[in-house]
Amino acid sequence: MKVYHAVKLHKTFIILSLFFLGSFLSAAEHYARVEPWDRATIKAAAPGEVLEANRALEGKLIEDARIIHIDDRLDRLDLEHSRETLKLLRQNLELTQKMLPGLKGSFQRQQGYFQRLNKLSTASQTQKDQAYQAMVAAQNQWLSTRQQVINLRRSILEMEQKVATLQDRIAKKNIRFKNRYLYRLLVRPGEYAGIGTPLAIVDDLSRARLVIYLAEDEVKALPKLRLWINGKPSDLRPYKVWKETDEKYLSSYRAEIEVPAGRYPFSSLVKVELK
Repeated sequence: MKVYHAVKLHKTFIILSLFFLGSFLSAAEHYARVEPWDRATIKAAAPGEVLEANRALEGKLIEDARIIHIDDRLDRLDLEHSRETLKLLRQNLELTQKMLPGLKGSFQRQQGYFQRLNKLSTASQTQKDQAYQAMVAAQNQWLSTRQQVINLRRSILEMEQKVATLQDRIAKKNIRFKNRYLYRLLVRPGEYAGIGTPLAIVDDLSRARLVIYLAEDEVKALPKLRLWINGKPSDLRPYKVWKETDEKYLSSYRAEIEVPAGRYPFSSLVKVELK
């Protein structure tokens, strides 16, 4: 009887231990900082001297403003000249195209005249040679003008590409933010920014996220558990759970939770429980 009771008590102890362990795992506490939905480092895409870096807007939500201005004076001058050149090329193309019908007609008349003259036995060879040369000259002038049209169209395409490239370069030298939080400026006026130089760190505050690290048992039980935030049940769910353990927390799996903007203050610390 004593052995029986000892075995029974031992089994009861194991069952209770597993129950409390399961309860502990399902109610594990995690602490997470409310982070911006995204943080990006803006880097220079075009080189030049930094003329403006608006440090007064650092640490503020930017609705729409230019934050960084890289020297673009030569680019703007080049753009102005390129636009004028493009305008002249288009005018030249228009005029040259108007010449084509007349030149084609002249060639056709010279061709008809030569063909008629060439059949006449009364016409001298000199007359026939002169008519042939006039026909060839008219044909060459017509073909040469057609070639000019092709070259002008190609020049226009190249100039349009140059204008677009200059516009893009100027835009890249005028860094504007819309609905972004300027976390930190990394350059000052007077500094030179090469391609790839970090310029600023900006946050997307349109929503937030929580990052927690889960044990393997928690990941497996996650579909059956509910998130509690700061002691209250929540409708939030992890939208991404890593399949491999984290390189920093070697025995845990990273999980990210999307949070609507304004629900919790940014940078605040919240308690996350899985129950």
